[in-house]
Amino acid sequence: MSENQNLLAEQRRALILDEVRRRGGVRVNELTRKLGVSDMTVRRDLDALARQGVLEKVHGGAVPVVEASTHEPGFEAKSGLELTAKEDIARAAAKLVSPGTAIALSGGTTTYALAQQLLEVPDLTVVTNSVRVADVFHAAQRTSGQRQGAATVVLTGGVRTPSDSLVGPVADQAIAALHFDLLFLGVHGISVEAGLSTPNLAEAETNRRLVHSARRVVVVADHTKWGTVGLSSFAALEQVDTLVTDAGLPAEARAEISEHLRVVVAGEPGEDDADI
Repeated sequence: MSENQNLLAEQRRALILDEVRRRGGVRVNELTRKLGVSDMTVRRDLDALARQGVLEKVHGGAVPVVEASTHEPGFEAKSGLELTAKEDIARAAAKLVSPGTAIALSGGTTTYALAQQLLEVPDLTVVTNSVRVADVFHAAQRTSGQRQGAATVVLTGGVRTPSDSLVGPVADQAIAALHFDLLFLGVHGISVEAGLSTPNLAEAETNRRLVHSARRVVVVADHTKWGTVGLSSFAALEQVDTLVTDAGLPAEARAEISEHLRVVVAGEPGEDDADI
């Protein structure tokens, strides 16, 4: 990081979080020099990141939050994090969907944001194991009536997780009998070594079935998911066609991921030409 006086707060905080995770901790005076901002600005940024639960403030600086690999935040807890990034990712991912196709949306707050972007795409068949995603489409139908071209939604059964996904043998059996053109997958964590991972063992198995049933796989994940590893891996990076992420993902991470799959950064030049 060098002089970044003109960075937006979200970009600055993404750089701070990356520095904390990469180095295992930072000091306030180091960040003020590297970012070219005041001590007060850095402290406000650290306060905001601490409220999000992504780092822990200590005397004179901050350190990463170390979560158990089995910790699974609920939907409400995750829905308030990285809102702008998730909306940007959802808009970029929606451009990959053609009318009349069969798509699948896994559980998660980013796929929930994507569902809202897909309401105007005609004649979709949507398979999902997310109660929240299904509600988006059903609420739109209740509001506007059964309009022509409205999506057909297939909601799998299963046992509900803290993130409002339906998992387990019932969900797995339903998904195994289906085939869809495109899967949009939310993840708890993504890394080169562990691939895609989740803290929930049953959800990992259901996600494996989703990946197996899809012709193409698109991961929708903001930059904070990079380097996070849950208890169970369910897919290698080589099984993914495209990652749609936000501009907060560091250049080094983009380069590393790009060795395995296509990376689309929402809002950056060339995004409109993205092709999976």
